[in-house]
Amino acid sequence: MTTDTQSQEMTDGFNLVIDALKLNGIDTIFGLPGIPITDLTRKMQAAGMRMISFRHEQNAGNAAAIAGFLTQKPGICLTVSAPGFLNGLNALTNATTNCFPMILISGSSEREIVDLQQGDYEEMDQLAIAKPLCKAAYRVLHAEDIGIGVARAIRAAVSGRPGGVYLDLPAKLFAQSIDAATGKASLIKVVDPAPRQIPAPDAVQRALDLLKTAKRPLIILGKGAAYAQADDDIRALVEKTGIPYLPMSMAKGLLPDTHKQSAAAARSYVLPEADVVMLIGARLNWLLSHGKGKTWGGKDHKAWGGQKYIQVDISPQEADSNVRIDAPVVGDIGSCVAAMLGGIKAAGAGWPQPSGDWLGAIDERKTKNIGKMAETLAKNPSPMNFHSALNVMRDIIKDNPDAILVNEGANALDFTRSIVDMYKPRKRLDVGTWGVMGIGMGFAVAAAVVSDKPVIAVEGDSAFGFSGMEVETICRYNLPVCVVVMNNNGVYKGTDVNPTGGADVAPTVFVKDARYDKMMEAFGGVGVYAKTPEELRKAVEEAVRSRKPTLVNAVIDETAGTESGRITSLNPTAAKKK
Repeated sequence: MTTDTQSQEMTDGFNLVIDALKLNGIDTIFGLPGIPITDLTRKMQAAGMRMISFRHEQNAGNAAAIAGFLTQKPGICLTVSAPGFLNGLNALTNATTNCFPMILISGSSEREIVDLQQGDYEEMDQLAIAKPLCKAAYRVLHAEDIGIGVARAIRAAVSGRPGGVYLDLPAKLFAQSIDAATGKASLIKVVDPAPRQIPAPDAVQRALDLLKTAKRPLIILGKGAAYAQADDDIRALVEKTGIPYLPMSMAKGLLPDTHKQSAAAARSYVLPEADVVMLIGARLNWLLSHGKGKTWGGKDHKAWGGQKYIQVDISPQEADSNVRIDAPVVGDIGSCVAAMLGGIKAAGAGWPQPSGDWLGAIDERKTKNIGKMAETLAKNPSPMNFHSALNVMRDIIKDNPDAILVNEGANALDFTRSIVDMYKPRKRLDVGTWGVMGIGMGFAVAAAVVSDKPVIAVEGDSAFGFSGMEVETICRYNLPVCVVVMNNNGVYKGTDVNPTGGADVAPTVFVKDARYDKMMEAFGGVGVYAKTPEELRKAVEEAVRSRKPTLVNAVIDETAGTESGRITSLNPTAAKKK
């Protein structure tokens, strides 16, 4: 006779992790297999999840982070313990800094061994290390708590200001068995994980009242505005007010860069001259000179230019972080913009438009600067420089506005940001708040996976080196990614020399005429060596058309470029020379 206990259906930690993720609509995992999670990756794939396996955990983590930005669901990165966890932790911390929803799930050693420091395989107190570097960190010790652990991680990642979450799963957890009915009942489908946060009506009115008084208003759009996916309302707010706007790099395309109200080509004029600045999902951090200094009309780097600020942000702690915020509007950006738009519509014809003098002065500078840029882009030097190469990329993105542009480097980043126009939201992905190198291939892989759109990654040769081995990953999954390496033989440029006259090259110099294109060919992709704009154009257009993994080695004049792009002053030696 069979007892009830013997006939009872069982489940285990492996399946409960999978079921908890799938229950919450998560079907794609980025990671790298190894002890103790190899079997979990196999079981995930067997359960119908897409398991994208990388060559380095940091790149998998970057992929998960940008997937979260693009989808508003937490991207999942799965790593092994200790060194693998630490590799992923870099990406997790970057995700938190950039407000990308991401969950790093790592296997770990058993608590009783870690706490007694008994020397287990890859022993490390991972939870303690992760806590100060991410938004939240949790550990699950019992199979019946997996559902709660996953639910808490999801809610923490996407609610309020999004960010990175660490979920620690000790190896022993996966093999724990409980009856299937109990396991199923323990799982949680998260309801409304990122609830709307409605702004206070008086805060909205205060902001509108201040905006009405402005003679020289300016709107700054940050990547938080892009993440919000409130595209129609943001566009309506800009157009109904008639206020010039300045997009931060990952907000480019919320409105086309060619929009008549874009002040991007007059940035150095509008920042110090604006009297009321409305920040929407943008922070007054180093990317905006902290709202101080000559950039904003101050007399020195500590001086405040005297502008009045409206700040739309989901975090009340962001207000007054660098300068006084006169009208904070706290709530999710979609709700805040909708509320402000409602107030403007209610005013009807009574809503004041910016002065003609302000708009005319901006247009005059835009016309002048765009003309100068056109003259520069029209030149065709040999070898190519950044401008002539990026003029090609500018045309290709214009012809393919649905393509996603990934961009990193120093000069490759700065020049691309100012030369290549974007036409649709969330199509430009770059280094973000920290300005870190190495996001390129992880971002490119994730963008292709979650969007199924062509991806063009414009990389400095130095930046490409941080994640270049992932071209094998691109080929393995046959992703429609075209990598363009701006190859000028070094960091910033390839002309530095060893001051001692010794045999070693300067720290910033690479192997001359390196054949990065051969890397892609080695894994079955298409490699192209391009020395002219015509060769570059032909190669990238063919890559977009064919959707084949492609790497174009774009040979750039090694004397082209400047140190650290636009942030040379952050180098202490350069700062002393100023």
